[in-house]
Amino acid sequence: MSIPHTGHNPGFLAIVNDAKSRIREVTIEQYQSMPREGHILVDTREDLEWQAGHAAGAVHLSKGTIERDIETKVPDKSATLVLYCGGGFRSALVADNLRKMGYENPISLDGGWRAWNQAGLPVEKPGE
Repeated sequence: MSIPHTGHNPGFLAIVNDAKSRIREVTIEQYQSMPREGHILVDTREDLEWQAGHAAGAVHLSKGTIERDIETKVPDKSATLVLYCGGGFRSALVADNLRKMGYENPISLDGGWRAWNQAGLPVEKPGE
């Protein structure tokens, strides 16, 4: 289902696949059919990735800080959170952690930023 990405280590892939066994994922096509209202699009990539460009309308809570900051930024644990990273691996880990924290509707975008760009969806770049 994921857009292929090479270079991930076996240990990392093992924990990602474990997380994916417990979370909900959507493809870019499924995301495009979701209503624009009713969910929060969250970029879980690192600061430099965000600054290079991100999905239009997304909020930035990197994988390194989201567990620490999510309850302040999104206190409603029933909120639907569509999470993306570069390809859908880190966002799967984040979705699993948010689920463990009591969030009811974390969703990982399979294919992530690569799928977003391949689909030609709107992008924002800071300073433009």
